[in-house]
Amino acid sequence: MKLLFLTCLLAVFPVVSMKSPIFGPQEVSSVEGGSASITCYYPATSVNRHTRKYWCRQGAKGRCTTLISSEGYISKDYEGRAKLTNFPENSTFVVNIGHLTQNDSGRYKCGLGISSRGLNFDVSLEVGQGPGVGDDTEVYIADLGGTVTINCPFKSENSEKRKSVCKKTGQLCVLVTDSSGYVNPNYSNRTDIDIDGTSQVTFSFIIKRIQLSDAGIYVCQAGDDSSNDKHNVDLQVLKPEPELLYGDLRGSVTFDCALGSEVADVSKFLCRMSKGEDCDVVINTLGKKSKDFEGRILLTPRSQGFFSVHITGLRKEDAGYYLCGAHSDGQPHEGSPTQIWQLFVNEETTMPQSPSVVKGVVGGSVAVLCPYNPKETDSLKYWCRWEDTQNGRCQQLVESEGLVNEQYEGRLALYKEPGNGTYTVLLNQLTNEDAGFYWCLTSGDTRWRSTVELKIVEGKREPSLKAPKNVTAWVGETFKLPCHFPCKYYSYEKYWCKWSNKGCKTLPTQDDGPSQAFVNCDQKSQIISLTLSPVAKEDEGWYWCGVKEGHRYGETMAVYVAVEERVRGKSLRARPTQVRAAPGEEVESSVRKTENKVIQDPRLSVEDRPVKDTGDLAGESRASVDTDSSAGQGRSSKVLVSTLVPLGLVLALGAVVVGVLRARHRKNVDRISVRSYRTDISMSDFENSREFGANDNMGASQVTQETSLGGKDEFSATTGNTMETEEPKKPKRSSKEEADMAYTAFLLQTNNMAADIQGAPSEA
Repeated sequence: MKLLFLTCLLAVFPVVSMKSPIFGPQEVSSVEGGSASITCYYPATSVNRHTRKYWCRQGAKGRCTTLISSEGYISKDYEGRAKLTNFPENSTFVVNIGHLTQNDSGRYKCGLGISSRGLNFDVSLEVGQGPGVGDDTEVYIADLGGTVTINCPFKSENSEKRKSVCKKTGQLCVLVTDSSGYVNPNYSNRTDIDIDGTSQVTFSFIIKRIQLSDAGIYVCQAGDDSSNDKHNVDLQVLKPEPELLYGDLRGSVTFDCALGSEVADVSKFLCRMSKGEDCDVVINTLGKKSKDFEGRILLTPRSQGFFSVHITGLRKEDAGYYLCGAHSDGQPHEGSPTQIWQLFVNEETTMPQSPSVVKGVVGGSVAVLCPYNPKETDSLKYWCRWEDTQNGRCQQLVESEGLVNEQYEGRLALYKEPGNGTYTVLLNQLTNEDAGFYWCLTSGDTRWRSTVELKIVEGKREPSLKAPKNVTAWVGETFKLPCHFPCKYYSYEKYWCKWSNKGCKTLPTQDDGPSQAFVNCDQKSQIISLTLSPVAKEDEGWYWCGVKEGHRYGETMAVYVAVEERVRGKSLRARPTQVRAAPGEEVESSVRKTENKVIQDPRLSVEDRPVKDTGDLAGESRASVDTDSSAGQGRSSKVLVSTLVPLGLVLALGAVVVGVLRARHRKNVDRISVRSYRTDISMSDFENSREFGANDNMGASQVTQETSLGGKDEFSATTGNTMETEEPKKPKRSSKEEADMAYTAFLLQTNNMAADIQGAPSEA
């Protein structure tokens, strides 16, 4: 039965030629005294909206005589009963005809321009006999798939006799059903005779799930075949007029299905009628979806048996006939409630061409162009992700008024550029999980909705732009953030921007010349840097570097900048490095380690040192070093002066002390060994040593020297080698050694004082 039902529908609806962009109903049926409404669609262009619309009747020789037009013309035959109305906002015009007669049956055209050579569409109008009694025959009109109840009168004297209904086929009248319970196989489970509850002079004959083959003449009868108690009925089955749906190539359409409250809790479906005998399910509420519509279809259940099916990214092969229906298994069945649709796809579309697939790499980015009606510049723009749920679902990710899904913060933005019917969506920090289908939506014309598929390319490919992913900046300091651009973007505009829910605000940048981050790249590569000076707490957040060409955006790279304040003795992000001289370490090496570091005033103890609420005061008695930061390059001249002046005074005082100690040493030294003190002595010491050398050459065996510090150093020499001396058995400290120790202690103290100057106020 299911195959028979679908076969009948396919026979009723022949294939529509899509060569003309004008679209309307192929066949229209009505009855005498009734009316007909014909809707014709045309491409949404400015010329079409203002050009002439017409309705004409085709003659025997192919000539089409205009009956009514949008310019005010109306034929005498249509005066007072016809009207043509243009709806330019919907790109349609409607022809309404009333008081129909059978003479109105024929072939017509609805079109634009001149009747003889304009754009048009063929329409067949069929007007049947109206309901009522004529020539002893009562006329009933029923819809295909519907139910009809036929009342059969009879004489009271036949009230107890057999009741029956037969259908005329040529000269015969084939029995359909009777009061004894017989039912013709062609009407099995579809027909019945109702006698209970009726008067003694009428019974009811009911036909359900009416088919086209049910049309014809029926005879109601009371009594046997010889009885004259008969009543003739003419049942006319109206061919269903499908709901018309007009869509543009790459655009979208919505099927608004209304099946009634009696199927509110029954599974719903939308199927597409094929050239065979099947109606292939496109989507149903049980989770089934056709592969041909993956990523571009949604089913939305509504109340009272209503539901909507939305299809985007229309293709020319989507055109054809569809059925909305309801059944427990989500499949079309004979007798189940259905609604017929005819979809026309206009290939002469005004929809802008945009890629249906975009590709990206892990860690990289994509830029998606989304179309919208150019007349709706102020409409809200959205971007959502299609999910393969039971009915399909599109989760909103971003909108033009600033809302961004929490999971996409810092990596998704919507721009109204380039404008004039197109907006841009940027998504970066791509992962494999981002692959899928996405929809471009607006709050305006739903026909402009579109679908794009995002594919993540596997392999060793990397993002073209190079920048650190996460960095730390310090409050009050200067921070520089570079982004490396390859040669292929040499002619593009480069930019840095700070991301927020409302987009990404462009910031000033500077060109730092060619980049060395790319292999086999010439000097056309660039480093574009963003500088924050001084850094403030509100500077924390996401920053993007990217490229654009005019108003068209390209690749982007996201960096998160964390902003921290340096605290006393340590930092929140880095362990402080202590600059102190280890025992026995060269002081010069220790001093070199203090270069470019912040020095504290040794005169202020930890307890007495004043604290200022600025980010320029660092730790208690040590310098905090961040080798990954460029903070030292941004010191102000005021801080530099306050650091170097105290250091210079301390070094000058140290030089005076050393000079005094050396003077005392030269005054009190009587003898010295050149071998033992060949380093760190003055030229005057060499002159005094000549006398001691002469005595040694004369064979003196032992010399005793008393130092100014009261100690004794013993040296021994041999006559065999006057330039060598024996190592002292028990060396004692001389004034020279004590002087060196004092000098070393002084430099160590100087280094410690240098480490303390960082905590002092900047105003020396």
